Amino acid sequence: MDTPSRALMTDLYQLTMAAAYHSAGLGDTQACFHLYFRTNPFDGGFSIACGLAQAVEFLEQFRYTESDIEYLRERTGNDSRPLFSSAFLEWLSQMRFSCDVDAMPEGTVCFPREPLVRVTGPLPQCQLVETALLNIVNFQTLVATKAARVVTAAAGDPVVEFGLRRAQGPDGGLSASRAAYVGGVSGTSNTLAGARFGIPVAGTHAHSWVMAFDSELEAFEAYAEALPNNCTFLVDTYDTLEGVRHAAEVGRALRERGHEMIGIRIDSGDLAWLSKRAREILDAEGFENARIVASNELDEHLIVSLKDQGAAIDMWGVGTKLACAWDQPALGGVYKLSAIRRPDEQAWTPRIKVSEQTAKVTTPGIQQVRRFFEDGLMVGDMVFDTERPPTAEPTMQHPEDALRFTTYCADVASEDLLVPVMRDGARVWDPDALEVARGRAAAQLASLDASHKRFLNPHVYKVGLEAGLAERRRSLIEDARLGRMGRGAR
Repeated sequence: MDTPSRALMTDLYQLTMAAAYHSAGLGDTQACFHLYFRTNPFDGGFSIACGLAQAVEFLEQFRYTESDIEYLRERTGNDSRPLFSSAFLEWLSQMRFSCDVDAMPEGTVCFPREPLVRVTGPLPQCQLVETALLNIVNFQTLVATKAARVVTAAAGDPVVEFGLRRAQGPDGGLSASRAAYVGGVSGTSNTLAGARFGIPVAGTHAHSWVMAFDSELEAFEAYAEALPNNCTFLVDTYDTLEGVRHAAEVGRALRERGHEMIGIRIDSGDLAWLSKRAREILDAEGFENARIVASNELDEHLIVSLKDQGAAIDMWGVGTKLACAWDQPALGGVYKLSAIRRPDEQAWTPRIKVSEQTAKVTTPGIQQVRRFFEDGLMVGDMVFDTERPPTAEPTMQHPEDALRFTTYCADVASEDLLVPVMRDGARVWDPDALEVARGRAAAQLASLDASHKRFLNPHVYKVGLEAGLAERRRSLIEDARLGRMGRGAR
């Protein structure tokens, strides 16, 4: 019997709903779901879409194996009888993913309440892939966004991701390294990520190397003998400034042998003060080009503080607080039904969820995002219904305030962000090389006004609904509030 597939990477209620859809004769009903998030993470002004390549890989391989079906066959309800019918399990074993998928390419700068992924197809299939899509896209978007913030703080200095040892398990570590690279880091310490994704890897030695010898100088000499072309010495095992002097001494010996010391790393203490003193020592010893690498629980806020203090740091090793998205461990993305079409219908019927919490009210329709530009800068994103495209001079309305709106001229530059990824379950899009996704993130961040990228009280980027969609949404909310929806037949 074959091993379980990743199709079981879901919540049980997705399978129970699929079984109920099958029983109710809704297997051929078409549905449209959108994956989006409600607020930017880290109290920030932007996010970076990530995880699409892995999501498409999952969808391409999405099928239930014999062992999956046997596992489900053994599940029971509260009466100890089988939870799933044989007819449903037979259908599940034959089912192949046949939905259409549209999505923002990886590295796209994105904002709350606009879809990152749109899935359209048979209702049970759309439902069954929800959990995995959220798992993949939520985490990688979160880490890519954190990385972009850290890289923004570093202001051109290289940043290396060091987070594997503190990451949320092996897959979390691998996904974090990948997403961090899309977000802009220069490399990773994770060699598996380097091998799998082509990310540059970096690293030299730890404190244990120094402690394994009778003296720090002996440890540096032995390392230089073994790997003369990879010498960044960790200098804070005992006395940091004395460690810098020992590094310079070994650096001179390396130079006599035709090699050059790369630099030093400081992993503790007052990084601002120590880096400036270390720079003085290295320069005085003739190592003006040796770089100073800093680590030790760094994040974007600490990097900004160190730069404000004039720290002489050339490279930043950021681990735990990047790979674990330390200050916000989840993005909170959701996946919501927005339209239904019965087999005998041509038109889509919009669906909306109305909540006591305004932020949880959904948007109906088959959604697309149009981004507008002025003088090369991103100035606004408009969500519209592809079934009722906007006019040549569209008006965009704030989703929660009908008196706040913007009208764009017909000649304003714009682009639609969701691109076709899969049609009838088959890939129609070649995944971007990671370098392309990383370059896209950098280019789009460069076209985002600095006010949206600041860490303290960032200016809110303008995202709204096309006026016609806003009116349909308002009408559906009114119907729901007045009890004209959801009652059904009596």
